[in-house]
Amino acid sequence: MTIQIVSVDSVMLYFEPTISEEVLDKVQSAYTLLKKLEGVIDITPSYNSILIHYDIYIYNYQTIQETIIEALERTQQSFKKSDGKLITIPTNYNGVDLESVAKTNNLTIDEVITLHTQTIYRVYAIGFMVGFAYLAKVNPQIATPRLNTPRAKVPKGSVAIADNQTAIYHQESAGGWNIIGHTEFDAFEQFAVGDRVQFVRV
Repeated sequence: MTIQIVSVDSVMLYFEPTISEEVLDKVQSAYTLLKKLEGVIDITPSYNSILIHYDIYIYNYQTIQETIIEALERTQQSFKKSDGKLITIPTNYNGVDLESVAKTNNLTIDEVITLHTQTIYRVYAIGFMVGFAYLAKVNPQIATPRLNTPRAKVPKGSVAIADNQTAIYHQESAGGWNIIGHTEFDAFEQFAVGDRVQFVRV
């Protein structure tokens, strides 16, 4: 675990440099604890790090670092898996890239759908836009690289795969993920790091 200065009023807390369930559990536990600290203005968890914005009238870089370390050392033994809430996503598997994802991985379309719906994913991060949840990990059999040329417009509600992650486009935007389906789900504000997500075929 390391802490690095980002700006005059923010630091980044880093855990192990890997993407895994175990590291995500640490991130989620630390996030739950640190957001309660006095003088913490905003806190943003991600795959293996947490960005912490603090009140410069309460802390400087040295004292915020000491406060974070002390708080986490007191509770380090309590880092544990927290499943978060389970969110189900009804999905129509009719995406424009579904057939190419199947061909790329030497699978049938039904096999791709089955493998995508069998996994319960966890939310590893929120971004590049507010509400865009990065979900991992997809079954290795359907992991598919991003498109060589991103599309100028991806419709809202598109369910997509890129490498070993899957996601839902919560609004129309440019994007280079492989679109395998569509959902009418629209409660994207529900997503929080650590939550579980399962896609259900309709």
